[in-house]
Amino acid sequence: MAEHISRVLVVDDEEEIRKILSRILEKESFEVITAPDGQQALQRICFDAPDIVLLDVRMPGLNGMEVLKKIKEIDDDLPVVLVTAYADIHQAVEAMKEGAYDYLAKPFDNEEVVWVARRALAEGQLKRNLKSMNDRYRGNFGLIENMGPSDKIARLAADVHRVAKSDFSVIIMGETGSGKELVARAIHGDSARAEAPFVAVDCGAIPENLLESELFGHEKGSFTGADRQKLGKFEMAHGGTLFMDEIGNMPAGSQAKFLRVLQDRKLNRVGGVKPVDVDIRLIVATNRYLLDMASNGAFRKDLYYRLSEFTVCVPALRERKEDILYLAKRFLDLANIELNKMITGFTDAAVEMLMSYDWPGNVRQLRSVIRRATLVARDEITEKDLSIKRAELPGLAFSPKVHGTPWKNASLGEIVQQSVLAVEKEVLNEVLRFTGGNKARAARLLQVDYKTVHTKVKKFGIQQNGENYGDKT
Repeated sequence: MAEHISRVLVVDDEEEIRKILSRILEKESFEVITAPDGQQALQRICFDAPDIVLLDVRMPGLNGMEVLKKIKEIDDDLPVVLVTAYADIHQAVEAMKEGAYDYLAKPFDNEEVVWVARRALAEGQLKRNLKSMNDRYRGNFGLIENMGPSDKIARLAADVHRVAKSDFSVIIMGETGSGKELVARAIHGDSARAEAPFVAVDCGAIPENLLESELFGHEKGSFTGADRQKLGKFEMAHGGTLFMDEIGNMPAGSQAKFLRVLQDRKLNRVGGVKPVDVDIRLIVATNRYLLDMASNGAFRKDLYYRLSEFTVCVPALRERKEDILYLAKRFLDLANIELNKMITGFTDAAVEMLMSYDWPGNVRQLRSVIRRATLVARDEITEKDLSIKRAELPGLAFSPKVHGTPWKNASLGEIVQQSVLAVEKEVLNEVLRFTGGNKARAARLLQVDYKTVHTKVKKFGIQQNGENYGDKT
């Protein structure tokens, strides 16, 4: 197969600039095509399919910003690098908010031109690869296949496909971070309700006194602060699927009302007297054994049997080691795009460490570790870049205490919890070090809200060089 030669479209109304950029890029084996204005540039994009575009900001007719918007309408994944005079750099920066990849300031540095072009090319190729993968697995059955190539995932995919065609209630069992919501979304997406809403609710995150209002809604004036009517999750999911995560945390008092709604397919909003019809497919998830809870009186037996028409078990990541590297590479691709990096892969030592770790936080923890490693790595992710300590690896010594308790007296759950907290603290500390203690920027990088970062900084007592990050915004 012939090697693909990368094609660059240079758009500038000055012929000399077009010639200079062409010479620089052709020396590096790029194929260069040119256009003197925005209109011809758009034609060349349609007919010549360039891999990247170098676009002048100031041009007669369509200016660079206008051309950029039209390019994004044609091909949103096509990388565009703005070419600008120093005085117009602020405009180029604004253009990056509209989707431009980067900018080059005149006069050009030859090495910078080549470097930016290669990075833009890699960015475009990465986006196309991911898009191709997503298109391939556009069907929701493919969502499960994307969890890994192992036999365990293949069996999980078969279970999902089998139950999706029914309207059975489903219990999804699995450890925290194993991908239970992804499985629920796959079931919904492969079902007859796929075009209707998918509504998720975390039973463990809602205070007991607000749970019924969240699930069933309330009428205006039904309690202090109820200044308007509110639809609950059941009504929001009408015609579609209601996914209830950590169902084992539902208070006993709410379980009876929940069961009644499932049986009658009707509900009463808090403070309401008129029944409301609801049509939902129910999927619940838990990291606890509901049958044991039902036997011990911690969960209603009749509710359990109503929910357990079909049970799906999501294997822990440590039980499917062959999926670890596959997922790590996918998460690296995503992190490269998010963080504007070009990390090429993993060293052998890093791979060994990834494969040796037990991943108590499962896929969620793996993704967090890879994102953090991508942030701090230079070329490849090394053993040092991974936020996994040798002390946390199987067969090696680990901390002898869990919150002051000798480990021999600690439960497995306590030990696992502390391991996850240790990783969480280290990741947060590293990101804050990268942002210079700016918690708002750290929150954006970690994809959480500012309050979460602020709270955890205080919780962990994170400090550096005598400075408490808890006091810095």
